Amino acid sequence: MQSKARDVYVPPVLQDLRAGTAELHIALEKRLPFFSDQLDADAFHRLMQAYYGFYQPLETALLDSACIPADFDLAPRLKTPTLQRDLHNMGESTQGLERLPICRKLPVIDSGAACLGVLYVLEGATLGGQILRREIATRLSLDADNGAAFLDVYGAATGRRWRDFIEYLGACPMDVDERAAVVAAAQTTFSCFERWLESREVLA
Repeated sequence: MQSKARDVYVPPVLQDLRAGTAELHIALEKRLPFFSDQLDADAFHRLMQAYYGFYQPLETALLDSACIPADFDLAPRLKTPTLQRDLHNMGESTQGLERLPICRKLPVIDSGAACLGVLYVLEGATLGGQILRREIATRLSLDADNGAAFLDVYGAATGRRWRDFIEYLGACPMDVDERAAVVAAAQTTFSCFERWLESREVLA
């Protein structure tokens, strides 16, 4: 007798997030230039400058929002310091880093739900970085030591960090309005990021 696979429970907020961000995620992924034939070391440098221009103000906004849930430790998940090191390793001076354009049109972070929606996108991007890491290592010979640490920021802990975040998010008690706020923040994060990268002329 064939055994029947057990249905895996997916918390409502994760169902909502997957349904609400799938199209935005796919659309952005298609425009990212990591697999483009035109991506050389200079183009990768400009791409990481653009990433820094988004992550730096967004992570600062998260820290300044006073909306991070009290039991969530954001500090180990911040990506800006790694992006700074990567840019330095690619020849960016401290003064040059300070002069880089910074995104001003960011998601509004006015609640714990909005905070979690933003983090869903940032943490998901970190998980996806594992595939990109291998591509950039092969094509540009860049790794964690010479400019591509951002793509492997959690190293061997990447999968566990993602599972920990998803479990945390799924365990948060939320009503319908709070779930909607999580999804709206995630959608806005995707949209703001794509518009920013487009303005920096780094998309394929």
